Amino acid sequence: MILDLDIGNTLSKWRLKDADSSEIRSRGAVWTREEWRPGADIPDLDVVEAVRISSVARKSVLARTVSLLRRQVRQVHVARSVPEALGVTNGYRDADRLGVDRWMGVLGSYQLAGGCCSVDCGSAITIDFVLPGGRHLGGYIVPGLRLMKESLKLGTRNVAIDPDSEAEELLVPGRRTVEAVNHGIYMAAISAVNSAYHEVCDRENIALPMLVTGGDARVISRGLQMPHAVWPDMVYGGLEASFPLTVAERAGRMSGAPEVPESIALEKIRARVALSSLV
Repeated sequence: MILDLDIGNTLSKWRLKDADSSEIRSRGAVWTREEWRPGADIPDLDVVEAVRISSVARKSVLARTVSLLRRQVRQVHVARSVPEALGVTNGYRDADRLGVDRWMGVLGSYQLAGGCCSVDCGSAITIDFVLPGGRHLGGYIVPGLRLMKESLKLGTRNVAIDPDSEAEELLVPGRRTVEAVNHGIYMAAISAVNSAYHEVCDRENIALPMLVTGGDARVISRGLQMPHAVWPDMVYGGLEASFPLTVAERAGRMSGAPEVPESIALEKIRARVALSSLV
């Protein structure tokens, strides 16, 4: 079995993948903690022969995790942000300052779609762009839904937005404080993604496909104004491409990858940019 780990600042996600068939056997998530130990909520390491890790947690958390895993697992691969990989040139001046989860998302998206916009809707919402030739332009980071709600300090943090709500329901004025907060932060989040996409595509003279991942991807996707696909395993896709271990991975097939969405016409993007500049 292959254990893939996506260790975030708040949540650590994992999945077990069959090394022979390349099928996903199980998956789960635990709160990121100071000491990451196997238990009832994570896989038994006795069945694991290789681990791949993307981590944005503190260096001490990653170091202890790697030390633990290397005592029990033969192969441990840790992803790093580097100046160039898999045909993509990192857009950051200091490549290692780009969050490795964003870098894995960019690499996975590029292998699937070529030039693209990759959006990760987690604690923060990150929006990255890479052109068809592999030049990563950099991106944007805005607070995620939970962080925006916590910043208001209005006692509404534990009332989450229903991910099955339609965008139209979430964009009307709220008639209770919790609704006003939820609808306001939702409008701020989708406006940031829509605006960034339209402005960058207009400036670069290209309409890019969009891929969306992260815990709030389902609800954010409902308010996006361009064709897109939700890809929960985007970061894992970057790990697969960076450290291919199965026959399917070596052939470039990433587990759970969606169909690449058709891009919106560039003329429509420019019309929306022009309209927003008049408002």
